[in-house]
Amino acid sequence: MLPLLKGMLLGLSIAAPVGPIGILCIRRTLAFGRLYGFLSGLGAATADACYGLVAGLGLTLIMNFLLDQKMLLQAAGGLFLLYFGIQTFRSSPATDPAKAKSESLLSAYLSTLMLTLSNPMTILSFVGLFTGLGLGAGQGALSSTVAFIAGVFTGSALWWLTISVIVGIWRDRLKTGALKWVNRISGVIVILFGIISLLSLL
Repeated sequence: MLPLLKGMLLGLSIAAPVGPIGILCIRRTLAFGRLYGFLSGLGAATADACYGLVAGLGLTLIMNFLLDQKMLLQAAGGLFLLYFGIQTFRSSPATDPAKAKSESLLSAYLSTLMLTLSNPMTILSFVGLFTGLGLGAGQGALSSTVAFIAGVFTGSALWWLTISVIVGIWRDRLKTGALKWVNRISGVIVILFGIISLLSLL
């Protein structure tokens, strides 16, 4: 149970900082409702769990490939952030989330999954965490690793569920004009994240 609990705490701490994924999930919750926001967050939680599993099981070939392609993946992630930021800035808020056709539930999940996977440096973070927490080595390493990764996913998913519920309640109290400004502000923020990501390649 200890690796599971450690993983849950780590999952919460990974998901909590408000970065481009957080902005994206909050904006989708405001625009399309709680389920869109939660599934967007679930995509990020899945990506973190995948990278953690690769690091924990020591899949060197996959790890080295992803790190070798770091710049390409980061460039793709930066371009996606720019595209998404521009689309967000220009979009009008949906008055009825059930009728919002611009995004499907599957695309909400997959887009954040792919965006989070575009940061392979996450693997190195998990390698350090496994070393520091004494996981991934010795007897019972596999069970400890799986329990830890399950905890990471669960903790992150709980965070996104909480955020989507809270923001969803807030959405019900906002008028269309306020939601339009939320789109513009979040669009600018995501564009800035994309620019920073691309400039860091230089």
